This record gives sequence, structure tokens and C-alpha cells, in this order.
Amino acid sequence: MSLLEWLVHGTIPVPGGALGAREVIGNLFGLASAILGMKRFVWAWPVGLVGNLLLFTVFATGEFSGAVEEPLWGQAGRQVFFAAVSVYGWWRWSQARNAGGASDGGAIAPRWATWAERGQLLVLGVVGYAAAYVLLTRVLGSWGPLTEAWILAGSMLATYGMARGWVEFWLVWVLVDVVGVTSLIRAEYYPTAGMYLFYAVFVVIGFFVWWRDSRTVVEAVEEEKEVVAA
Repeated sequence: MSLLEWLVHGTIPVPGGALGAREVIGNLFGLASAILGMKRFVWAWPVGLVGNLLLFTVFATGEFSGAVEEPLWGQAGRQVFFAAVSVYGWWRWSQARNAGGASDGGAIAPRWATWAERGQLLVLGVVGYAAAYVLLTRVLGSWGPLTEAWILAGSMLATYGMARGWVEFWLVWVLVDVVGVTSLIRAEYYPTAGMYLFYAVFVVIGFFVWWRDSRTVVEAVEEEKEVVAA
């Protein structure tokens, strides 16, 4: 079996069964993207795109689930959105880096969203959830539309917030992970469920890292202003 054939059809033996190679490798790319994103490296976006492609093929076929014989369209659909927003994030972070980047070396300076921007997130979340629920129930069909709709809508918000450099995007990810773990365990997508559990810890760490970095960047800007004024 060639490497490509193994990636498409191969499995990884584990006690009690086997895991799909695409699901495992796709999640590893997702983890690498998250780590690079925490460090605010532009490479977070193209690395994430590879993971999105692999995981879309997993969830759109339902091939590796032991409990669900139909696609998880919420999980698959969010990979499509990730890919679209990743292109935007890749462009936005590249532009910020080329303009000098953050004072601490990151591609973009993290900051808290304004109240107007938080209101924008809230509205987008409500509208996105409603639209995702209608799409999953009336157009695509879904094994669990209530949870799948939030996973899709919440993932949209979090990825958009990351592209904008808002610290709050980590908190949105926490809410997505809480719902996602339960849904994926029920569907027996164990590698992705395990990755969600790890993400739940990782996003808390990422939140505090970005929170700290946002304060560092603000302090650096204030110091620069003082030097210029002097």
C-alpha cells in the first residue's frame, strides 16, 4: 500500500480496534495549527488548511464512525468554513506581519474586542446558529442538528475572532469544545473527541497566553508613545 493509499484507506491499530489514518492525521494538523496560532505565527493558517481538507473527507462520508452511518454535516461543514476563513486569516496576518507585526514578534497584536465588536459576535452567533440549524435539518439532514448547529456556528465565530486577533475567540472555543466532545463520543469518532478534550485544556492556556500578550503589546505601545513624546 502506497503512502497515499494508506492515508485514504488506512487505519492505525489500537487496543480494541483501529482508527482511521485520515482522522488521526487531520487532527494532528489541527493541533499543530492551534499551537502555531497561540504563538501567532502565520503558518498556523496553511497548516490548518491541510487538516481541514482531511477532516472534511472523514465527516462527509461517515466512514470511520462505529455508531453513525450518515455524515456529520455540522462537523464537515465547519471544515469548509475553516478553509474559507483560513484564507482570510492567512491574508490578514500576512498583511499585519508585513506591516511590522506585533511588538513582541507575533504576526498580529492580540487585543480584547470592543463592546461593539462583541455585539457583532453575539448577533453573528445567533443568526449563524439559526441558519446552521435550518441548513442541517431541512437541506442536508443531520444526526444531531441541535449540537451540530452550534459546533458549526461556534466554530465560525472562533475562527473569525482569531483572524481578527480578538482574545475572546478562545472563550468561544471552550463552548464549542464542551458540546463537541459529547457529540463526537456518542458518534464514536474517538480520535476527534480526544482531540477536543485536549483542546479544552489547550484553549484555556491559549486564552491566558493571549491575555498576557495583549497586555504586553499595549504596554510596549504606551512606552513607545512616551519615548516619541519625550
